[in-house]
Amino acid sequence: MEHSNIKKWSAEFIGTFWLTFGGCGSAVLAAAFPQLGIGFAGVALAFGLTVLTGAYALGPISGGHFNPAVSVGLVVGGRFKASALPGYVIAQVLGAIVAAGVLYLIATGKPGAEIGGFATNGYGEHSPGKFNMVAALITEIVLTAVFLIVILGATAKRAAAGFGGLAIGLCLTLIHLISIPVTNTSVNPARSTGPALFGPSYAVSELWLFWVAPIAGAVIGALIYNVLLKDE
Repeated sequence: MEHSNIKKWSAEFIGTFWLTFGGCGSAVLAAAFPQLGIGFAGVALAFGLTVLTGAYALGPISGGHFNPAVSVGLVVGGRFKASALPGYVIAQVLGAIVAAGVLYLIATGKPGAEIGGFATNGYGEHSPGKFNMVAALITEIVLTAVFLIVILGATAKRAAAGFGGLAIGLCLTLIHLISIPVTNTSVNPARSTGPALFGPSYAVSELWLFWVAPIAGAVIGALIYNVLLKDE
């Protein structure tokens, strides 16, 4: 096992931990108290900030994917080796699970604690806005496709150096502002998996959509970028 791989996997583990703990933590801990006033806009910003800060801190080590769908999309986009994909996905999922476990310990650390939906993703009756499965599927596919286009464009050689993390973080914030009412926003299978294991039972039964749709969207976004937008 190469030392460089351990460093990359560690960076992906820590980055996905931070994304899940920071983003979901803002929803479970802060947004649960209306008097704090962060609302779902604050949660959206929290997710964006985790990616922005993680990208600058850890991106130079691993590329700063923090998301299995992003890793798959970068393979399709020709920016990442397929042989490296399993290690990245495992590290990302483990990071999200550990983050959710730590968050669960904190959230249940008071008398009469109730975790509610625990920032899980869902559709139908478990969608914040009661949107059906088709709406959830379309939302997650379209937004992940756009996310990949932004990632590929913001990190292209022709892009302004040093601003990729900012563009990607702001894009994820916007994605959450759009889709929290529909699915509670995934666009990231690891982020969905961690909370689902500690949250309500329905979250695991609906988890398939939050793997299938983001990965499909990432592939579509990478193909669109390669065909229409890629440098010659």
